[in-house]
Amino acid sequence: MGNNPAITSPVAPARGALETFQSGGRVRLFTLFALVLAGLFFKPLLELVRFSLHSDLHSHAVLIPIISGYLVWLRCKETLPAPTTSPVLAVIPLAVGLLGLRALIFDDAPAASFRPNDYLALASFTFLCFLWSGALLLLGGKLLRSLAFPAAFLIFITPLPTGVENALEVFFQYTSAEAAAFLFAITGSVVFREGLVFHLPGITIQVAQECSGVRSSLVLFLTSLLAGHLFFKSPWRQAALTCFVIPLAILRNGFRIFTIGELCVHISPAMIDSPIHHRGGPVFFALSLIPFFLLLLWLRRGERRLSHAASPLSGLLCFPISAYCFPLVGLV
Repeated sequence: MGNNPAITSPVAPARGALETFQSGGRVRLFTLFALVLAGLFFKPLLELVRFSLHSDLHSHAVLIPIISGYLVWLRCKETLPAPTTSPVLAVIPLAVGLLGLRALIFDDAPAASFRPNDYLALASFTFLCFLWSGALLLLGGKLLRSLAFPAAFLIFITPLPTGVENALEVFFQYTSAEAAAFLFAITGSVVFREGLVFHLPGITIQVAQECSGVRSSLVLFLTSLLAGHLFFKSPWRQAALTCFVIPLAILRNGFRIFTIGELCVHISPAMIDSPIHHRGGPVFFALSLIPFFLLLLWLRRGERRLSHAASPLSGLLCFPISAYCFPLVGLV
């Protein structure tokens, strides 16, 4: 009797096959939902693509869905929770999306009166709310929690509203001026400062809002988010890398102002109209990548466990945004 083959019940395999079929059905249903939703928002999404391709600040938007999709594909190589349904959680983004839809369609101010980035910000955010709501309803909270980063990363297809963009530019404008003043002081340069205006021997430089460096700072911020997600499991290391970008961006832009000022003093005031001023952004952006990657390597050494993106090629995903936007950094 001991040599007889074990008798297995067909119930367990049948149950597993049924669960697999149901899971696949939910994924296919969500895919169909996403396609229908994209069709309903086809016009604003097409305008978003056109806007991003002609925008210095939002040129990264066309890359975001591709990167999020690739991150989902990486996670699918691992064991993920089975799709379920979370109707209670789905109500929250649905309600926000309905408010956004009301503002787009029924608000007193017609959509045509919005600035392009404000209209597209509202339209794309409304689209994302409906997409997240459908994901929670058809795939469930447990599965979406496992894909939280790529799902949340989609928020960066949304252009910055005008008020937020102006606030960021003013913040980096003033902080960059402070950083430049610090560099002038520690090098013993002869300078008289009046707010955003630096009086140097033979020339006066004013830090304009257009000189805030917000575009390259946003590129570096997105790169830090991707690098932190791909290389680290430790939340504090991810946060440290991302938070480091802010003072790094301020110091980089302050160093750019300081360098242009010193060139004007020691070479010629005409350097204010030189390529290093008008098209030198990529040079200073590349310089800022040196301390960024040094910190990344130092934090990586302290990471005891491998990140969930185990493939060596997956780490290269933190570079597409920088590589795509690199030529545009010279415009900041």
